Amino acid sequence: MESDTTFRRIKPFGTQNYVAQNDDGSRDRGENNGYNGNPKRKPEVSLYLLREGLAASLVSVFILVLWGLVHLSLQQLIIGKPSGDFNALRARRHLEKITSVGTRPVGSHENEVLTVGYLLEQIEKIRVETAAGSHKLTVDVQRPTGTFSIDFLGGFTSFYDRVTNIAVRLEPKGGSQHFMLANCHFDTVANSPGASDDAVSCAVMLEVLHSLANQSSPLHHGVVFLFNGAEENILQASHGFITQHPWAKQVRAFINLEAAGVGGKEVVFQTGPENPWLVQAYVQAAKHPFASVVGQEVFQSGIIPSDTDFRIYRDFGNIPGIDLAFIENGFIYHTKYDTADRILTDSIQRAGDNILAVLRYLLTSDKLADSSEYRHGNMVFYDLLGVFMVAYPARVGTILNYMVATATFLYLAKKASLPGNGGGRYVRDLACATGVAVLSWFVTLLSVLIVALLVTLLGRSMFWYNHFYASICLYGAAATGKMILIHTLAKNLYYGGVRLVELGDLFFDVSLLLWCCSLVLLTQQGLCSAYVPMLMVAFPLATKLFLAKEFKNRGASVKYSVLYLLGLTLPYVHFMFLIWVVFEIFTPIMGRSGTEIPPEVVMATLVTLATLFLSSFFLHFIYLARSTKWILAGLASVFVFTFLMMSCGFLFPYSANPDSPRPKRVFLQHTTRTFHNLQGQVESQDSGLWINSFDYTGIQHITPHIPEVNDSIRTSCREDRPFCGYPWFLPVKFLSKKNWYLPAPEVSPSSPVEFSLLSREETSWGTTKMTFSVKGPSHMSLYLMPHRGAGLSTWSFGDGTPQFDLSGEYFVFYSRGLDAPTWTFWFEIQPPRDPDPSGPEGMISVAISTHYFFGLDSRTAQLEEILRRFPTWAFTSSWVSTYDMYRY
Repeated sequence: MESDTTFRRIKPFGTQNYVAQNDDGSRDRGENNGYNGNPKRKPEVSLYLLREGLAASLVSVFILVLWGLVHLSLQQLIIGKPSGDFNALRARRHLEKITSVGTRPVGSHENEVLTVGYLLEQIEKIRVETAAGSHKLTVDVQRPTGTFSIDFLGGFTSFYDRVTNIAVRLEPKGGSQHFMLANCHFDTVANSPGASDDAVSCAVMLEVLHSLANQSSPLHHGVVFLFNGAEENILQASHGFITQHPWAKQVRAFINLEAAGVGGKEVVFQTGPENPWLVQAYVQAAKHPFASVVGQEVFQSGIIPSDTDFRIYRDFGNIPGIDLAFIENGFIYHTKYDTADRILTDSIQRAGDNILAVLRYLLTSDKLADSSEYRHGNMVFYDLLGVFMVAYPARVGTILNYMVATATFLYLAKKASLPGNGGGRYVRDLACATGVAVLSWFVTLLSVLIVALLVTLLGRSMFWYNHFYASICLYGAAATGKMILIHTLAKNLYYGGVRLVELGDLFFDVSLLLWCCSLVLLTQQGLCSAYVPMLMVAFPLATKLFLAKEFKNRGASVKYSVLYLLGLTLPYVHFMFLIWVVFEIFTPIMGRSGTEIPPEVVMATLVTLATLFLSSFFLHFIYLARSTKWILAGLASVFVFTFLMMSCGFLFPYSANPDSPRPKRVFLQHTTRTFHNLQGQVESQDSGLWINSFDYTGIQHITPHIPEVNDSIRTSCREDRPFCGYPWFLPVKFLSKKNWYLPAPEVSPSSPVEFSLLSREETSWGTTKMTFSVKGPSHMSLYLMPHRGAGLSTWSFGDGTPQFDLSGEYFVFYSRGLDAPTWTFWFEIQPPRDPDPSGPEGMISVAISTHYFFGLDSRTAQLEEILRRFPTWAFTSSWVSTYDMYRY
């Protein structure tokens, strides 16, 4: 696709002989690293251009080798030989024993009796075994009751009653005033054995406790191991410990062990707030480091719809900590596939080695005794392929970032000040080239998004869910091809008379400038993640300066190209690791992010951005290559082939392959709904199977297997009923607005809900106080919807102030352990001055939904019958529920 003028100036074997005379008749031999500021001058100099095949091969091999290194590092779970202090085989036995009891939702016999009994039995064995040693071990079973509000999933209020905590206090026999906290949870969501989330962490903690208790030399400080039994109920048990347990006052810092995937490496994805000494402890002590401040800043931005006990300890306990989680294979997170056999023993070994080493380091650290003295400041931290950690204070990072930015601007300023660049010629050329680059980004992104829209309209969304590299072949090929095409057109049409070597050099400067601008911007925002553009500026700049003579004398020779790519190796391999993390997290999330977020837009955007960022310092190769026509033809072929495969249905999103399942998540509730009017009479009642698909494809792949589940039974939201009149377990109706309701017989739990208004009184300050009692299963949801003009003024939850008005509604999540009393609550409401005649009767609608997650009440014949008809690639989470609404 080269122009005729370009071909006339390029010799067939890649050598250019440019001969031009200056105004004085002298010859310019291409000084100033190939850029003389006057594109019309063509000096007599022999400079190489890259052959198209060679250029494509070099870049492709470079990318593939680095991607292979990233995956090799991820598979290398253990570096070196284990120390022998942590016994992974014994920890695995704990894991298998805990998961053998089955699912462990809060309130179930499996969670409150069997698992608690096993943990206490193992802790007692450790206590007896180490009684004559250097440490004292104390056990306390706490069953707290409490309430709090949290701005998660749009915000809601939580109430818990007699949930279970097992707290184990290990300290020198002389006692201790300062303690570390190590936290895991042993409860699970319904219908998942929860091996990775979070039984393996509790198994690791048992073995770490065993190792520390058997240590001959006494610890300087103490440690509390908290095995909490109500994390999946949105962080309730950790709140009960940190706000109510007497040991909590002595806790100075914590380590939280979590999971957002199954197996692999555990990554440090949150630290602090501030307290850089905790990061330093991990850096110095961890045997197999795996951490990134980028993950921390992304997670804390709220982009990822998840939260951990870290938040509770930070916000309610005001203590700093380290948050670790398994993130690989999130496709089977919170499903029946989260089993012990999927977690490698090496994963357990590395997690145990790391936790034990970091705890030992902190328990002998003077900083733990007075952590407030070392509180201020943040750390920049990241690992390089898990081999070693890099960490330094954020203030040092700021200085380093500005030094690199200054060096870049000096480099560009020197070019602008060279002879021949009078009148700002170089600056104008640089600005123009930057405009071309930025324009190519926007056009490329827009083009790929159009492809994503077409995929969505064809009904082929999420084809990449079970075929990840198909998204690279479709969106990646489209993005790469579009960008190369734009720059090829610019080279031939806009820059037709400019030396190609000069253009290559100019567009390297463009990439450097854009990365430098992002470096300055992120640094000014105070983000520690600015180290990424710092690496992407410093190494290419140093490489370019090192190869300046080679480039000036020979142009884009093979030697120059190879050495140039080698100079990019370190920043690119780290950047590709970050890209892997992004896709490892967000690809599975698209399978549980609801029906409203178009996954093709998300995936196409991520692939395009990754392509644009990775291609930034390859941009000048487009101008240094003789041609790009065969590269464009190859990319077009890949795109067309993948598009045809996708559109013909060969790339099905889901899989029941036991080695690598990609399940579709479907939630089913067999429910009975009852609606009462202002007089307390039943206004209407119905029963059915309420079906929610938690990904964008809805039921389009389910209907062929179960024809009666189709869009003719799709529900609509009744705005005059709290939460649309359906039994939402959590306040996520904004994520899944498409759901289906298949009529079915009435449910009749053996322990039906008992809901009653105990009292109603008018206060002297003009409000109405209403007190209720509820007796029901271990999980219930309370919805309050004040009518137009009315408003809640106070209530018995949280700090007394109604929190998180969700479009005029309030959500209260309730759970309990065993032997909990009747739930009693109250609220005060300000009646409306002018009742809305078109709205519902009264001043408030109150609804209570019950959720039977375990036992005989959790199943019905109709539920079992429809579950058998679902395809094997669907993961169905099902239970029985009721919904009762009252007007007051």
